[in-house]
Amino acid sequence: MFNFQKKAITKWRGYAIANKIRNDPYYRFQTLREIEIAVELGIRIDVNQASVDDWLRLPGISIHQGRLLVEMVAKGVKLLSIEDIAAILGITSARLYPLEPILQFSYYDRFTSLSPERVNINQASQLQLTQIPIVEKDLAESIIHNRQEVGKYRNIADLQKRLSLDSELVSQLMYYLQF
Repeated sequence: MFNFQKKAITKWRGYAIANKIRNDPYYRFQTLREIEIAVELGIRIDVNQASVDDWLRLPGISIHQGRLLVEMVAKGVKLLSIEDIAAILGITSARLYPLEPILQFSYYDRFTSLSPERVNINQASQLQLTQIPIVEKDLAESIIHNRQEVGKYRNIADLQKRLSLDSELVSQLMYYLQF
């Protein structure tokens, strides 16, 4: 009877964790079992598009490590394996192998519209801004002028507010900009 009760409790806890994971997109996994449950639910973290919040969901990954990984990907480094992540973080691959089931290593051609190259709006020149398909010369000039007058843009909402951009343009721009 004791073994049966123990299995029932374990199964119930698994359902409870699955509900938490399913309902909270920022749920921080505490154990490898939770990662297994997330994988069973179809959750994956695309390492080449992951945000700092995505990295922080993983046990053992610090905010500094998450920021470093996001920064390196933003600068064009493509993560193709666990070994790539380990090399950037300066840790052994063995520490990361338990996380591998939830990590997805996808290739993105930077010249396709599916994964456009992002431009840092707080550092970009007028020429770099006009290379974004939907940014014309007047908008690029406004972006730079406002940035020089008011300061760096905090995020896409700040950009929209400061330049009074319509929502249609912002919904297209958000795929091309980083802050």
